[in-house]
Amino acid sequence: MIKGFRDFILRGNVMDLAVAVIIGAAFTGIVTALTEKIINPLLGAFIGKPNFGYLVGHINGGEVHYGDFLTAVVNFLILAAVVYFFLVVPTQYLLKKFHPTVTPPTTKPCPQCLSDIPVAATRCKFCTQPVTS
Repeated sequence: MIKGFRDFILRGNVMDLAVAVIIGAAFTGIVTALTEKIINPLLGAFIGKPNFGYLVGHINGGEVHYGDFLTAVVNFLILAAVVYFFLVVPTQYLLKKFHPTVTPPTTKPCPQCLSDIPVAATRCKFCTQPVTS
């Protein structure tokens, strides 16, 4: 039983997941600081207040704090933009650079006249000879 637990813990995907959670928590702190210290003050310069917490609706004596929801939506969109532009786009660029995609050829040479013909062709359009795939 102990050997099975050790094998489970030392498996690559468990360690990768643990590292991802730790990095994710640290990254959340960075994005939260970006939102609270830079983005919200910029919003405050244009709107007059650093977040939308002041927006409250009164319905039948109750309060609906929809401004807090709007602030959470803005924070989510900022987080999504930061993740996309600072993690996804550079990673895709590097993957394309180091692992270029190979496109299959669209033409092949005719075995009789060596003219380029489409891959799906069954007869050469130049010499009219049957072409096998």
